[in-house]
Amino acid sequence: MNIKFIEHFGKFLIWMKQVFSKPEKMSMYWRETMRQMNDIGIGSLIIVVLISTFMGAVMAVQISYQLGGQFIPRYYVGYLVRDITIIELAPTITCLVLAGKVGSNMAAEIGGMRQKEHIDAMEIMGVNTSAFLVMPKILAAVLVVPVLVSLAAIVSILGAYLAAVPTGLFTSAEYIEGIRVFLEPWNVFIMYVKAVVFGFILASISCYQGYFVKGGSIELGRASTAAVVMSNIAILIADYLIAVLLTS
Repeated sequence: MNIKFIEHFGKFLIWMKQVFSKPEKMSMYWRETMRQMNDIGIGSLIIVVLISTFMGAVMAVQISYQLGGQFIPRYYVGYLVRDITIIELAPTITCLVLAGKVGSNMAAEIGGMRQKEHIDAMEIMGVNTSAFLVMPKILAAVLVVPVLVSLAAIVSILGAYLAAVPTGLFTSAEYIEGIRVFLEPWNVFIMYVKAVVFGFILASISCYQGYFVKGGSIELGRASTAAVVMSNIAILIADYLIAVLLTS
């Protein structure tokens, strides 16, 4: 198991050198990057907004419940919702969801091209398929995922407000005060670092699984599943490492 992991990791690193080689024709890469940004960004808006809304709502209700009856100012609910959302939930949960939606699509798309020998035909014509098929997806993910994470953070904070203030868990003034106090810009920086790293991870691992798939439809299904599983594991490991490095 360890030998197989080391083999795949080394193969992945060597492949990355091919992926980020100089483009043959910049205009083709530009169009493909724009298409991928649209697919990742616009195509994921609904699921990101839906999950973020309920994530913030549940967090506000549970934090309010935990603080009930204690001698803690009510505005701490807004403060905790804001910081937990920015530091952890918005980047991590959003990217785990995107790994399942976007990552599996990337693996299936490239894997289908491999099985239908489209990649072989492009290589015969002299196209660097690793760069042409994968680089735009990675660049699009690195650029769009931070935008989706920012949207997730904003929507989550608004979802907490809509779930708790109208129901009387705390007042609007208390929540807004909590959102505004003790704000650390460094926490926002951590959020964007996580978003960029997670975007690279979910795109690169998913494309790797699809690019090197072998066999038929069963193997393609396994590759799509492996893309989601491996991306999620790598995201969680990176989440821990970033937290240790940037908060110590």
